[in-house]
Amino acid sequence: MVQSGNRQPFTVSYRCGSQRATQYRPPRTERRGRVSEMKRVYVKEEICMGCRLCEVYCQVEHSPSRDLVKAFKQGAPAPVARVRVETRSPVSFSVRCQHCREPYCVYACLTGALSRDPHSGVVVVDDEKCVGCWTCLLTCPYGSITRDTARGKPVKCDLCPNAEAPVCVANCPNEALVFEDEALAFAEGEPVEEEVAVLVAATASGDRQR
Repeated sequence: MVQSGNRQPFTVSYRCGSQRATQYRPPRTERRGRVSEMKRVYVKEEICMGCRLCEVYCQVEHSPSRDLVKAFKQGAPAPVARVRVETRSPVSFSVRCQHCREPYCVYACLTGALSRDPHSGVVVVDDEKCVGCWTCLLTCPYGSITRDTARGKPVKCDLCPNAEAPVCVANCPNEALVFEDEALAFAEGEPVEEEVAVLVAATASGDRQR
């Protein structure tokens, strides 16, 4: 486990239905005592219907043409979605990079290809520095980094810098995705991003046991 300075992550186990999930987290005092003003995408898994339109619009937004028909009919290679939908009845939810305050992918990157913008807080990938070692995939607690096999590079959510709001949020038909300031999203109970990590781990564990 990668550590930064004197801040030492620890392991917490959860129960999600009949499954147990384990997650690495910074100490609670740090998570509660320091609140970023950065906006993030949060999921309301209780109203997500698993339609996967977030994946489709993400692919279109990151295609050269940014056109729905051309992206899938004329694009070569096909665009890679930066978000994915996990489904395990009756729960479904989308997973993407949470641009962590403690970005383990950045700490683990061997070449410095991953970095966190000190102003926006967005974790970005520098393709020129990336050597395709996939260490970032191993360290991400959300499993939100995807392989672009055609280029041999990792891809991840960039919060759609050329759009007013992330396209997955703007086009979600059930409004299961919200783009909010962290303080507003965390106003009631535990951070939603932590719940997503628990659900991802529990879903993966359940798939392995089938």
